[in-house]
Amino acid sequence: MKQNKILITNKKANFDYDITETIEAGLVLNSSEIKSIRENRANLTGSYAYPIKGELWLHNMHIAPYPFAANTSDPMRSRKLLLHRKELKKFIAASEQNGSTLVPLKMYISGHYAKILIGIGKGRKNFDKRNLIKTRDQAREARSALKRESQTF
Repeated sequence: MKQNKILITNKKANFDYDITETIEAGLVLNSSEIKSIRENRANLTGSYAYPIKGELWLHNMHIAPYPFAANTSDPMRSRKLLLHRKELKKFIAASEQNGSTLVPLKMYISGHYAKILIGIGKGRKNFDKRNLIKTRDQAREARSALKRESQTF
């Protein structure tokens, strides 16, 4: 089994959303776009998936133009996601619920293909984000205190 090489992560997604379920999807790309992705010249921040006519499309993902390509496409164009039919129906139903969003979490190369990890997320409120930061800080302080205690003995 080949190792997946994670190229791009959406770090704000886990902070801004409560991710309940994830799934791997393929992407329909041009040849110059896959070359740019292999060079880590893509950005998932602010992107989302949305159903249009029974298909899932990825919006607001930026892929920088490949510098050596003869013809380049729009870097912010919508890209079609490739899923199995059952998964597609499930994620379309989840995206139509109130407060749910389909958020891309990671993009990686699997074999010769670019794959994207999509999660179903519900947006967090500002007070939820503050509580998350507070609990992370407390856990970090507790770990460092335990480390200091273990070093003194």
